[in-house]
Amino acid sequence: MGAVTVGESATSGDFSSASPVQDQPVVRPRLESVGGRPCGRLAPSPTGALHLGNIRTFMVAWLQMRACGGTVRLRIEDLDHPKHKAGAADALIEDLRWLGFDWDGPIVKQSDRLPYYKEALGRLAPLYPCFCSRADIQGAQSAPHPGEVLRYPGTCRRRVDPAPEGRIPAWRLPLGPEDDGRYVDAFAGPQTKTADALTGDFVLARGEDPAYVLAVVVDDHEMGITDIVRGDDILPVTPAQNVLYRRLGWTPPTYWHIPLVVGPDGLRLAKRHGDTRVSAYRAAGVTPGRILSALARTCGWLAPGESVSSLADLIPRFSSDTIPHTPLVWHDSLL
Repeated sequence: MGAVTVGESATSGDFSSASPVQDQPVVRPRLESVGGRPCGRLAPSPTGALHLGNIRTFMVAWLQMRACGGTVRLRIEDLDHPKHKAGAADALIEDLRWLGFDWDGPIVKQSDRLPYYKEALGRLAPLYPCFCSRADIQGAQSAPHPGEVLRYPGTCRRRVDPAPEGRIPAWRLPLGPEDDGRYVDAFAGPQTKTADALTGDFVLARGEDPAYVLAVVVDDHEMGITDIVRGDDILPVTPAQNVLYRRLGWTPPTYWHIPLVVGPDGLRLAKRHGDTRVSAYRAAGVTPGRILSALARTCGWLAPGESVSSLADLIPRFSSDTIPHTPLVWHDSLL
């Protein structure tokens, strides 16, 4: 994975004071899981079709909850993004259902929840405006290693010059010594770097548009998510999310960051590795059971040559202890 930038400059708005963004309090629909049971989530983004790497992570998340009698929520992370593709959200829901996934409660879409994110921004203010481009940030530090976050050096926090004409700011959260964010990951173990060491002051909004790092925290809290299973490429920004939980007075969930599925070159699955989309295997006549069995074997839930016909068949086989702590190198001979 290449370097990740936790936000760059974007649109307008003003979060430089601690006054609320909304004049009236936001009336929320009830999203949280009922009954106090453990609750996990599937949170795909409609930037394209689901591939086997996505499905392996979703299998861990779904089976973890079903094995302990918990609930599973589905959230479509469709905040406005130039990579989102028309029809992709409907297609990914169809793929999930074809493979046997189900979920509890209505589907949540981030695009329906913008007022809630903006209310949270008001609670987190004051923020400061940043006019740095990605190139500015890269030029201010040594190049990060693969998988590391591109850390913001605080350039605009110390800015005294007038705002550049025509440049619209991103809004960054100024971190203090109390904003630690370190935690023990239930799968990946102790995470020893602070939010400041990993990201520096991170972006919460691009103008008036909330950033992903904020939206997921608001959603996971309000949906009652207790356990988050996701790829370990998100590890570097998780301390930043923990900072937001603390600032908003909420309890963070338990995180389970599992290794990615990669190609033979060690990079995350992409077109250069061939067509690993669920829809492509489906069109080629590959059954759901064959896909699920292949992925289950990579997690240690099935012996070589063993297979199941449905996702539900794997519930009694589930264990997080058998999942390897190294990336899975995918090739179709695993099917």
